[in-house]
Amino acid sequence: MTRKLSVLLYAAAFAAASLYAQQPAAPPATPQAGQPAPAQAAQQPAPATQQPAAQPAGQEAAPTVLRVNVNEVNLIFTVTDKHGQYIPNLRQSDFALLDDRKAPEHVKSFHQQINLPLRVGIVIDTSTSIHSRFQFEQQSATEFLLEILKARSDRAFVMGFKETPTVTQDWTNNLDALETGVNRLSPGGGTALYDAVYVACRDKLLTERGPEPVRKAMVLISDGNDNVSHVYQDEAIKECQRAETIIYAISTNWTPSRGKGDEALTQMAEETGGQVFFPPSVEEMSNSFHDIEEALRSQYALIYTPADFKEDGAFRPIYLYCHDRSYMVRTRKGYFAPKSPSQ
Repeated sequence: MTRKLSVLLYAAAFAAASLYAQQPAAPPATPQAGQPAPAQAAQQPAPATQQPAAQPAGQEAAPTVLRVNVNEVNLIFTVTDKHGQYIPNLRQSDFALLDDRKAPEHVKSFHQQINLPLRVGIVIDTSTSIHSRFQFEQQSATEFLLEILKARSDRAFVMGFKETPTVTQDWTNNLDALETGVNRLSPGGGTALYDAVYVACRDKLLTERGPEPVRKAMVLISDGNDNVSHVYQDEAIKECQRAETIIYAISTNWTPSRGKGDEALTQMAEETGGQVFFPPSVEEMSNSFHDIEEALRSQYALIYTPADFKEDGAFRPIYLYCHDRSYMVRTRKGYFAPKSPSQ
């Protein structure tokens, strides 16, 4: 009798605990619309949308993975001082953010110097105009890949472009295959820069969208002088924004004066949250690759839920700044919301 009573009491306690666990969590407070969100806003963790499956006996538990829902924005950015030095150890409270002119509804996470998997596209101008410095470009690109890809989860592809873009090595973390892809490139022909950027984002980087956040970047090596593209510059930029890809451009214009090609590279980099580099000579191009590597390893990540979010495919501008206005924040200027299946 006593044993039966104990069993009944245990069952009742378990049922009560289960019922309590199923109660919905209180929604986070929403910041006032139109005001930048300080770091302390929306500190509560987001409710879990999916419980991981139980691990079968005898197998190792899978590593914890941070997943991004469809209504969450994964914002990657860097912070530098006026001398271009990267600033570490900043906190969420050091920043303010507006998404479509409104403070975010909820901040899910904030990380410094994150170790997210890399997705890097090496896009190299192989037109006639860069013939004399092409070998240096190949050598520097290969050294960069050998340095930057360090984890099994990192991947890269190699694309060259003349009148049309050509992928010489698809997504892989095999360094020998990537080096072979760079060496397969050969110079000669016109320069379809915007077509190459557009195709690289549409066919390669956009398809890398998944449930886990990754750092997607394009390393673009060119003089920026497009003469045969079918798409316009703004179309190429928009495709980068859809693919959530940062452009790091290295100009191969070694003259002291900056031309229209350099202006084009600068605009594409700034609109996507990246940076353009102007090495004074082809021999110093490797220094620019080192700067890009440092930028990719010195980033912050902010995952948040926007206010008044709609799955309408519309472009939503982003305004992120540091309260210390002597610091420069580099991030994309906005993103395209996904479209709901009904649209």
